[in-house]
Amino acid sequence: MKLVLTEEHEMIRTAARDFVGSRSSLKRIRGLRDDGGFSPELWREMANLGWLGLTLPEELGGSGLGHVAQMLVLEELGRGLCPEPFVSTVLLGQAAILLGGGTTARKEILPAVARGEKLLALACDEAGGRFELDRVAAKATPSKDGGFSLRGTKVHVLGGAAAELFIVSARLDDNVELFLVPAGAVGVEREREHRLDGGDAGELRLFSAEVPASARLRGGLPLLRRVVDRATIGLCAEMLGAASAAYQMTLDYLKSRVQFGVPIGSFQALQHRAAKLFVELELARSAVWRAHALLDEPPDEIGDAALARAASVAKAKVSETFMRVGHEAIQMHGGIGMTDEHDIGLFLKRARVAEMTFGDAAFHRDRFARLGGF
Repeated sequence: MKLVLTEEHEMIRTAARDFVGSRSSLKRIRGLRDDGGFSPELWREMANLGWLGLTLPEELGGSGLGHVAQMLVLEELGRGLCPEPFVSTVLLGQAAILLGGGTTARKEILPAVARGEKLLALACDEAGGRFELDRVAAKATPSKDGGFSLRGTKVHVLGGAAAELFIVSARLDDNVELFLVPAGAVGVEREREHRLDGGDAGELRLFSAEVPASARLRGGLPLLRRVVDRATIGLCAEMLGAASAAYQMTLDYLKSRVQFGVPIGSFQALQHRAAKLFVELELARSAVWRAHALLDEPPDEIGDAALARAASVAKAKVSETFMRVGHEAIQMHGGIGMTDEHDIGLFLKRARVAEMTFGDAAFHRDRFARLGGF
């Protein structure tokens, strides 16, 4: 398993960094955060660049370049705190249909996602669930026509306010299953949740929403766990990019802020703190890169258990690192770091939300231990 970027990977990273740097300023983010929105125009440009189909095979509208290539794009999106629904539509929705959808669903939905024409969301969290995917109270009842009737409430649905198609977890008898539910179906209601970072999330309520038998995905709870692990790894790349940007912004400030006639970056205490953050970021980068490299290995060679351990290692490490960088960045910026007017605070807000998405550091340390038999 190589953790070295190829020339093609370097080109992807450079193109992504140039795109985000020129098309998505933090001023744009401030303008979007109050309503939890994103730019449909920018989303279509990302689709035209091929970013939405990096892990899809060519016959489904993708390029098949793999998860390491996707990681590089996610890092740059994280650097710019881009609010476009990559996690909800690509990492969660697209992956669920790719891994568990039938032939018709895959051929009809996935190319549209790759073209930027359809937004997806995975609705699997419920009140009191505390990151446990098997704690599902929503119910699916067989209908007379062979389909299913869904009832229940889902919370913290990433991309839930804009999604056109939901993948919903519900309990069918004693099993947890996944179902495709159109946002406009009868019996479907949603309400936007206001998040600290201004991102798109919502609550989904189902009142006997009817779906056909073909709406049921294959795989049930194991599929759900597989999808969330893959999305967790992708989210870690985005978090790593954001943490790296906050760190660089802080270094620039240490070099430019003058106190007692010298840049404050010349103070040894601040140098030690900055050096510690650098080490933590590089350790987090290793965990994230390894997890993505693992995703590009043949599925029959890695197994779900190895992937789950890699996801938990990456999420635990990146969550702690991003929070530490966020706190240190605020402190080293001094009084201006505490104000909403300064951009550094946007990164700490993002760190707070991302830390709790798909499980915080404590949850994943415990999960890693349980996966190891402890």
